[in-house]
Amino acid sequence: MTRVLVTGGAGYIGSIAVSMLLDSGYEVTVLDDLSTGHKSAIDSRATFVEGSILDSASIAQSLQGCEAVIHFAGKSLVGESVEKPQLYMQVNVEGSTNLLNEMKSAGVKKIVFSSSAATYGEPTESTVSEESAANPSNPYGASKLKVDELLAERSASDGVAAISLRYFNVAGALKTSSGWLRERHDPETHLIPNIFKATQEFPLKVFGTDWPTPDKTCVRDYIHVVDLINAHISALKSVQPAHHQIINLGSGDGYSVRQVIEAAARASGREIPSIDVERRAGDPAVLVASIEKAKKVLRWSPMRDLNAMVEDVFNSAN
Repeated sequence: MTRVLVTGGAGYIGSIAVSMLLDSGYEVTVLDDLSTGHKSAIDSRATFVEGSILDSASIAQSLQGCEAVIHFAGKSLVGESVEKPQLYMQVNVEGSTNLLNEMKSAGVKKIVFSSSAATYGEPTESTVSEESAANPSNPYGASKLKVDELLAERSASDGVAAISLRYFNVAGALKTSSGWLRERHDPETHLIPNIFKATQEFPLKVFGTDWPTPDKTCVRDYIHVVDLINAHISALKSVQPAHHQIINLGSGDGYSVRQVIEAAARASGREIPSIDVERRAGDPAVLVASIEKAKKVLRWSPMRDLNAMVEDVFNSAN
């Protein structure tokens, strides 16, 4: 039975990955420093090592008996990255370097990396493929790109089998036998969980209602977290020695802000208070992933639509 190390396995996406890997027959070790994750989110069937990817000894301990790594651990807030760029380079880039060094020492050569669509920055095309230029517009995106580049280097020099999965907007939750695994960020920056927090006193802000889209609001690509993790499990099986691939993960379709609000209203049975405000600088009108490569290489397609994402977010919070 294959044992997989999941770094950041106490976080939102990581904890769902741990649960789904265990249900799929894998053994799992979790490495997490609990700086943003929650110990209560870690499946009791997993082996837990409390430690940081900045600590080589913790990484070495967590790699014992493992044959592959799914690497989620890292800092992921765009705004914070602008305020603390050095922190993002330290944790995301140095931490990933430490992980790869310890993997080499332990003879572990398979890794699936949690990259980001933030590596593309502000694309000029509305549908973004893996061939689109990587031009990150913030330190968070830049740090993810550096790790992608590092993986390419280690694939060439050390024979590492690696796939970088570049996510678009992740939403949804997973119901397990012990309860829901869901987003518990502080602060929460994602649209769908914030929609349900909107009140008459603090309405949801809709940034721009004059975009060149059917309903004049921005269109973005959302992927259900369960579909996302299924892609990771497929990627684990698809990595090839001495080969690094970059693969986009999204729905391949777009939903406008208005469509998301309407789906949330249906799920909650109440009107979502919102207010129209000016556009934000740098926001593109439409940003959707091309997922043709994911379909071909991973033999994967998303199965859950916007309604499923929104309903799971609502039900997991109530």
